[in-house]
Amino acid sequence: MTDPTPTRVQLALNVDDVDGAVAFYSALFRTEPAKRRPGYANFAIDSPPLKLVLLENKGAAERLNHLGIEVASTEIVDREQARLAAAGLTAVDERGTTCCYATQDKFWVEGAPDGERWEVYAVLADSATFSAEIPEATTCCGTAADQSIPESQAASACC
Repeated sequence: MTDPTPTRVQLALNVDDVDGAVAFYSALFRTEPAKRRPGYANFAIDSPPLKLVLLENKGAAERLNHLGIEVASTEIVDREQARLAAAGLTAVDERGTTCCYATQDKFWVEGAPDGERWEVYAVLADSATFSAEIPEATTCCGTAADQSIPESQAASACC
């Protein structure tokens, strides 16, 4: 038997009020968040297979934060990266990165017709922090750090 690829699609949304969003999505999907932190929640929904990530980012211009595919292991991340490279898609590799309160092996793929970027990732471990301490000039979750984002909202700009 082959391993499931993808395990579940990820939809990360910017929300004005994470508490209100958690109440709504808990009722909609009949489940509580799998992980809850200040300004952050994620749901690991079995049916339909969905990882729903809520990022409190009041007044965000875009509701969609990012898209992803959560897979079961680094081996599947590697296999999917090779498959997409063979299809001519460019990938940005991130291994052992801390994002969304988890240590992950992942890559970002670009090339969607409307410019969306997708991450393909495996969670390696839980993390006490939203992201690793990063210098201002580096990237977070594959997106260049944005100096125009207020520090209070910086976490919501990543994952």
